[in-house]
Formats: sequence, C-alpha cells, structure tokens
Amino acid sequence: MASPPQHRPLLQPGRAESSRRSRNSYHTMAIANDTTPEATATDGTDHVVAGAKHDEARRLLRRIDRRLMPLLFVTYGFGFMDKTILSSTSVFGLREDNNLVGSNYSWVSSVFYFGYFMWAYPTSLLVARLPVAKYLAVTTFAWGAVVAVTAACSSYGGLITVRFLLGVAEATLSPALMFITSTWYTRDEIPTRTGIWFAGNSVGGIVSSLLAYGIGHITNSLSPWRWMFIILGAATFLLGFAILFLLPDSISKAKFLTPEERQWAGDRAVIAGTGRTENTTWKWEQMVECLQDPKTWLIWSMALLCQIPNGGTQNFANLVITSFGFTSLQSTLINIPYSLLATAAVSGSGWLAGRFRSMNCILIGLVVLPPVIGSALIGSRRSIPHGVSLFGYFLLSTGPAGLPLLLSLVQSNYRGVTKKMTMTAMLFIAYCTGNIAGPQLFKAAEEPTYDTAFRGIMICYALVIGFAAVLRTYLQLVNNRRRREEGIEGSAGTSGAIGGGKVIDVADGHGATEAANEIRLRPEDYDDITDWKTLGFRYRL
Repeated sequence: MASPPQHRPLLQPGRAESSRRSRNSYHTMAIANDTTPEATATDGTDHVVAGAKHDEARRLLRRIDRRLMPLLFVTYGFGFMDKTILSSTSVFGLREDNNLVGSNYSWVSSVFYFGYFMWAYPTSLLVARLPVAKYLAVTTFAWGAVVAVTAACSSYGGLITVRFLLGVAEATLSPALMFITSTWYTRDEIPTRTGIWFAGNSVGGIVSSLLAYGIGHITNSLSPWRWMFIILGAATFLLGFAILFLLPDSISKAKFLTPEERQWAGDRAVIAGTGRTENTTWKWEQMVECLQDPKTWLIWSMALLCQIPNGGTQNFANLVITSFGFTSLQSTLINIPYSLLATAAVSGSGWLAGRFRSMNCILIGLVVLPPVIGSALIGSRRSIPHGVSLFGYFLLSTGPAGLPLLLSLVQSNYRGVTKKMTMTAMLFIAYCTGNIAGPQLFKAAEEPTYDTAFRGIMICYALVIGFAAVLRTYLQLVNNRRRREEGIEGSAGTSGAIGGGKVIDVADGHGATEAANEIRLRPEDYDDITDWKTLGFRYRL
C-alpha cells in the first residue's frame, strides 16, 4: 500500500504542540511572513471582517449547535427506529402474517442493506454536489412513505421488496450527516457532535421499545405490528418538512446567521476544520489517493467487523431476550436499559475523542471489549444462569459506539472533498456488507441459543481491538515522519498551513473563530486539497 508523499522542510521547526491546550488562546506553530491581525474576504479583496471576541465566538457556536444538533439527532433517531422496528414486530405477528419460514426472516433483515449497498456510493457523490438539506428532505419523504407502506405487506415477497426500497431511501442519511458535520465544525468539535447525533440511534431504540410496548396492547382487527409501521412512517414523513425548512444547505445559505457570522463560521472551518466544501468538483486523483491510503483499509476493515455483530443483534435482539424466558412485551422493555447504556457509551466516547486528540483508537478498543466478554457469556448460556446471560446481553450495548468513533476518524483525518466522500462511501459499503452478513450468523436451526452467531460476534470484536492498535501505530508513525520531513510540529486540531505558511493550534471552537479574525486568509487557503498534500496537517489518533 502506498504512503503519503514526502515533503521537503519548508519552514523552521516551531514550538511543540501543547498537550494541555489553553481554552481561550491559539498558538502559532510556524511563523509566516504575514502576521497582520485581520482576515480578508474569501475573494482576495481588502475587505476586512470585524473581530470576533471570545463571547461572540461562544455565542456563534451555540447558535450553530441549537439549529443543527436537534435536527441531526432526531433524524438519525428516526432512521434507526424505522430500520430496527422489524425486531419488535417480529414478536408481534409479523413472521406469522407474512408466512416467514426457515431463513426468510434473516433475509428480510439483510435485504435492507442490499438496497443501502446499491445506493451508498452514488448518494455520497450527490451529497457533495446537490443542496444537501433539500436532498436529505426528499429522501426522508421517500423513506417515511416506504415505512408506512410496509404495514400493507402480507407475504415474504412484499416484505423483501419494501425492505430493499427502505435501504435505498435511508442510504443518504449517514453520508449527509457526516458531510454536514465536517462542513460546519472544527476537527476538535467533530467527534463530540458526531457522538451527539449518533446517540439518536440509542434514544431511538428507547422510543421504539416504548412505542412497541404501547402498541403491543392493541387488540383490534389491525395487528399491532402494522400499527407500528403506520405510526413511524407518518412521523418520518412529517420530519421531512422540518429538514426542508429548518436545515440550511450550507454555511453561506444559513439564514439564521448574520452575514458576518456566516463569514466567521466559514473561516473557522477553513482554519480548524478539514477545508472548504462549497463549489467543489469531482477529482479522480483524490479518489485514487483514497484507495492508496493505508488508513482507508484499516478503517474499512474495522467498520466491517463492527457491523457484522450489529447486523445480527439489532434484528434478533427481541428473539434472543425471549429465549431467556421473558414474554414478548417484556422483551421490548428490557431493550430500554440496553439503549440507555448504548447512549452513554456513544456520547461519552464521542466527548472524550473530541477532548483528547490521541484517544480515538484507544476508545474504539475500549468500547468493543465489553461485547467480547458479553458474547462469550451468552455463548455459554447452557452452563450459566439466565441472569448471567442477560448481563452478557447488556455488555453488548457498548459495541455500537465503535462506528461513530470510526466516522469521527474519517471526518477529522481526511481532507479533500472527493477523497473524504469516497471514504465515506466505502465506509458505508463496509457497513452494508457487515449488516448483510450479520443476520446470516443467526441460523434458524440453532434457535434460540444461536451458538454460531455469538462465537462470530466475539471473534469480530476481538479483531477490531487488534486493528485499532495497528491503526494508531500507523498514524503515529506518519505524524512523526511528516514532522521530521516538514520541519514543523504541525497540529491535529487544525486544517494545516494557512495564511501564507502559518500553522496554528486552536484550543477549541471559540479559539478557531477568534483565529479567523487574527489571520489573513488567502484565496489558496480555500482550495480543495487532500490531507497528504497539506503542510502541517497531523492525524488524530
């Protein structure tokens, strides 16, 4: 596999990156000729943007968070509920009413990801080229309609068809949210914000369980499982209107910000993010570079291994719980504490990854360690009490935190729109492949113990720990080599050299906004270039 190209030393060695970063300041890592404390407009004119003080910077970030985070959180939560409500409906008559026998249910679980797989790469390209909010709204209308139509299914063929179409409709969700996050936020903010909206998965699981428990008591002529799909489908369709009217397509079109605030928001992303994402074109050389990058395949492998267990457990969760001796209604309630644990793992690990630039790979290993133990306990259920097996099931809850940490690594460590969106598409191809394979480990002949499945889950998560260690070592070696070759310390918190060769280190998002008004940005700072070709760019570990 290829490695990043070598750089000859261009600047004198600067001060080492502080391990304990001041909250309210930024540090010059390499001194440029131009240190004028002002920022020019992006068109290279002499227009000067007014200075943003710390309080104003904090206020700007709060305004961005208040507008984006609730929308992204709720949208991702609905995506999870619509996808996994199948598990709840499986114990409320869906299998019987659709004449599912043998491995039929496993294929109904898997076919969603065939649709997702088919559309993952095209939609990743469209996300970067179309108005992202409008595109996401249209796909939300489509997936809400498909969920509602599922209630009309009465055969295996019909169920397979709508689940495939749901996969196509939902394929846009994750790439769009990743693109939006990397557009608006700095490299230090991305992991935390990704953790916030990804936690919508777990909260969606809680809401889904409560909804299934309530609807499960319905005794009229329409089966409870049909009501679950009707209600969720209608709610998702209405969500599309909120996305259409409230989510901006880009920073430059954000009407909830003043023109001055839009300038600050755009410049802070250039200084401490992963570059500009507006008005870009497809670049084949960036796609090739992505495929040549060793970290691409390490991250891809971990995503695949994380999703094989996920694909099985999210669709067979209720069936596994009922095998411990619980009723169908009780199984829906038991998933609530499971979802709470998953929420804590996702949001907590995301916050830590944003706070500490060298913790991401370590956190991946830590969150998948409990599932290794949990799957071993469930696999030994014949020789241990049901209570211990249930404890093992709860240990599986931290596993879903691995994927958002991988998403954060992609958003923070890839620069160049084409390169990043190529990696995003590859990541979700791995996501689909894992989720297609996962349900097939749950063999109908092994119901209710599913011995093969839980042995497979244990092996997959154990391999993730090993790959995380390899990835961290590789990124550290690359950072050390680039430091020697470039002759500067660089920064894992900013986008690299800007303003004629200056490399800075910002403490947080507020520092990035302040820095945007202390550095004279030049037209070339807005160029769409990759991490391999950016002086001073250092990888988060």
